[in-house]
Amino acid sequence: MSILPDEAVFDDFKKQCLSTDNWANKYDKEGMQVWVEKSTSQKKNPVHKIKCKMTMKDVSAATMYDVLHDSQYRKKWDPAMLDTFDIARLSTNADVGYYSWLCPKPIKNRDVVSLRSWKVTEEEYIIVNFSVKHPRYPSRSDLVRAISVLTGYFIKPIGPNSCTFIYLSQADPKGSLPKWVGNQASKVLAPRVMRSVHEAGQNYQQWKGQNSPAQKPWLYPEQNVLPMMDPGELSIQRADSLENVDESSKISTQECDDSS
Repeated sequence: MSILPDEAVFDDFKKQCLSTDNWANKYDKEGMQVWVEKSTSQKKNPVHKIKCKMTMKDVSAATMYDVLHDSQYRKKWDPAMLDTFDIARLSTNADVGYYSWLCPKPIKNRDVVSLRSWKVTEEEYIIVNFSVKHPRYPSRSDLVRAISVLTGYFIKPIGPNSCTFIYLSQADPKGSLPKWVGNQASKVLAPRVMRSVHEAGQNYQQWKGQNSPAQKPWLYPEQNVLPMMDPGELSIQRADSLENVDESSKISTQECDDSS
């Protein structure tokens, strides 16, 4: 059975993005809403699904789609990013990549290896990703490997230079960070991240015009120079297969002094 998402995965993701059933609204200001899925799990402090929706009146759907794909541009606008790079192609509409990000001290920084797949029609753009195990990119001792159970974007044009932008994520930060801390933080951080993404969209055309404007391998597969990889070499990264590292025992005295 292929690890690559099929039509059913994209259809289900779109359904979740557009659904209001079983979602609790946590934020509604200035054209942006944030919802958290009402949990049906019996587990204590399950990892919530969070969904953010923003109406962007000054950025086209096509531009936002380019912003999400352009890893070189992300290095310009994402202040939390430590490193990001594409690893390999899996098909014409799927790849595997790496992303690491800064966390406030004394929490250890995080990273993730994920399979990303996308679908484009005249009516909408969909990107989905989830964590995978890659044989050459195991978890590192200096970072905590987080898990994306399901993360993605649904972008729909509402005009030539405007769009509805929806971000949906279910992710486990792992480590000794309690689930409820991650869940609470996501509600606070989500609006901030959405504003950053919106600003990145506003500035993208000017930046891209000065940085290989014709180079868009996510739109033109013939431009893609990444090596091909057999998807069968990857496996889904389950959250329970990674240790909950006790971060506090690995924090140096210097780091504690720096954070005080």
